[in-house]
Amino acid sequence: MPRVLIVDDSPTEIFKISQILNKSGYEVLTAESGEKGIELAKQELPDVVLMDIVMPGLNGFQATRQLSRDPETSGIPVIIVTTKDQETDRLWGQRQGAKGYLTKPVDSKGLLKAIDAVLN
Repeated sequence: MPRVLIVDDSPTEIFKISQILNKSGYEVLTAESGEKGIELAKQELPDVVLMDIVMPGLNGFQATRQLSRDPETSGIPVIIVTTKDQETDRLWGQRQGAKGYLTKPVDSKGLLKAIDAVLN
């Protein structure tokens, strides 16, 4: 069962995404900040990270960059899940090391397809 780390400062988003993943048989880990997300990713080494961008403190772009450049976590694919839907945001996310980019609100099919794509 693949393990997915959700990094998002919104309890509502964490709840919604967790429900989709739990129903599909994924094990879910959660962190409510970029700093906690990096810490948990290093401890737990999840199969994939779902990263929000707009968070207080370390934002999702910064956290993605740290995860993708750290030898301990660089093998973990990061999918950005955000309300930011500009092409420049997508490109910047890729430059930070993200392997996927979804805009909120996410639908279950799109989310599962994106996770599948980075795991296979």
